[in-house]
Amino acid sequence: MDWNPPPKPASYAENLLVKSILEGRFPAGTSLPAERELALMLGVTRTTLREALQRLARDGWLDIQQGKPTRIKDYLQEGNLAVLGAIVAQRENLPADFVDNLLYVRLLLAPSYTRLAVERAHIRVSEVLSAYTDLEDTPAAFAAADWQLHHQLCILSGNPVFTLILNGFSAFYQVMAERYFAAPQARQISKSFYLDLLAAAQRADGAAAYAIAERVMRLSIELWQRASQS
Repeated sequence: MDWNPPPKPASYAENLLVKSILEGRFPAGTSLPAERELALMLGVTRTTLREALQRLARDGWLDIQQGKPTRIKDYLQEGNLAVLGAIVAQRENLPADFVDNLLYVRLLLAPSYTRLAVERAHIRVSEVLSAYTDLEDTPAAFAAADWQLHHQLCILSGNPVFTLILNGFSAFYQVMAERYFAAPQARQISKSFYLDLLAAAQRADGAAAYAIAERVMRLSIELWQRASQS
């Protein structure tokens, strides 16, 4: 039987607070209500609230100092990767230009891990890409395949930090990828990308793999921005 247990009270309070911060109910630079009032607002005990607040302080959302009101930090400047993961989980409250900024980060990272993967494990990269020559022409199929490819490239790069960063965006990546691949042009660009990258991997040509990945990452940004503006 499939069932999802309800979130633990501290996780529930933590998620509500993150949602409230992202929605602007508790803007950066302001202070949270007093502990007793906030616990009542969230419907949790003060003990549970303290646990949630400590988690959020650890991740860079809050500044807690003894004897002072709890301050909401500028999380985009003072947060860490945990903040990034929490923002991704709140897809309905993404900051402006968040997806564009993520795509620019991918532009910086993807060519590097692609080159490393080809240089370290070109045979395995070729094996992975050989299965991409006959993908079902649907957004869901391309979204799943694209995620698997980048995940494998990160692993094969030999640098686990690439994989950890990518894993933080797993669910978000695939949801946004389905939107991206809804455009036939996006699927066609990726078909060419997979074939070109396969050829570079078969030659063990890391420099070509870097150039191919960089070109396609730039094209994907342009295509996403055009689609977002239409």
